[in-house]
Amino acid sequence: MKLAVIFGGKSTEHDVSVVSGTSIIANLNPEKYQIYPIYIDKFGTFYACPYNKKILSLGESPQNLKRIDNIFAYLKNIDVVFPVLHGKYGEDGTIQGMLDLLDKKYVGCHTLSSTICMDKVYTKIILNSAGIKQADYLVVKKYQNEYKILDNSYHESMHNSVSLINFINNKFNYPIFIKPSKSGSSIGVTKAEVEDELINAIEDAFKYDDKILIEEGIIGREVECAILGNDELIASPIGEIKTDTSFYSYDSKYKSENEQTLIPNDISFDITNKIKNIAKKAFQVCDCKGLARIDFFIKNDNEIILNEINTMPGFTSISMYPKLMQEYGYDYKTLLDKLIELAKNS
Repeated sequence: MKLAVIFGGKSTEHDVSVVSGTSIIANLNPEKYQIYPIYIDKFGTFYACPYNKKILSLGESPQNLKRIDNIFAYLKNIDVVFPVLHGKYGEDGTIQGMLDLLDKKYVGCHTLSSTICMDKVYTKIILNSAGIKQADYLVVKKYQNEYKILDNSYHESMHNSVSLINFINNKFNYPIFIKPSKSGSSIGVTKAEVEDELINAIEDAFKYDDKILIEEGIIGREVECAILGNDELIASPIGEIKTDTSFYSYDSKYKSENEQTLIPNDISFDITNKIKNIAKKAFQVCDCKGLARIDFFIKNDNEIILNEINTMPGFTSISMYPKLMQEYGYDYKTLLDKLIELAKNS
């Protein structure tokens, strides 16, 4: 099988994608696949990479590249594509649409589901319609010197900077989370404990997207469930994040040595099964394929809150998705084979 692995990309998660992509390439069986590594630089240029098993570190870039002038022609004879792209221009349906146009099989969610799950606002709208509990929220868009608020009942109102803050303060108690609608790896996400932090966080989030979420802070345990499959779904054991920061930020995900990803044994059988069932339901409601990592909070009263769906979760050595599937029974190499098999049959 001729297998192309595409990594890098134009998003703010470029560096994470490089680590994920080279980790996958290093673990593929070269006796089963003819492997074609393809690197997209931060400007969107495609390059063919030499095949090797070196896993790059965060911030490193592949070397000895050969520019691909016509990616459509280059992919013509490829059998399956593994797009290991996180964030905008990769996980958001962009490259999936290109591959659909080329009639290529590829690993992971297809165009519509990728688009839905990348945009946190549309994810919330669709999951709310399915009765899946999520954090309360507001949507904010910026128009010159004013802000438009869209609440979760779809009522719009215009505000200046002062009335925006007052509106948020009247709706939520602190802490409050501020998130770009279309960003991953916690990039641009801030936890505001006081009003001054809220003001700065809103402006920071608008650096990454023109639509942001203001979300209530949930107090509880942060857990994750890995889903694998197309129609018949496997839900992994539940994993838990233990962080030494106020929330699971980009730095704590990829730079801190003090983070722990655990398989807890003190979550009841009933709660575990509820999380797995909600994860499967969310996967199906959003028409996902292949894989996703679905993140939850368990509140102190055991209420389960779905946080987000990641359609191309990290595949680094410390990433939760491969760890959870290993706990289920698929080691890293077997997991890759299974994902490629699912792509062929999707």
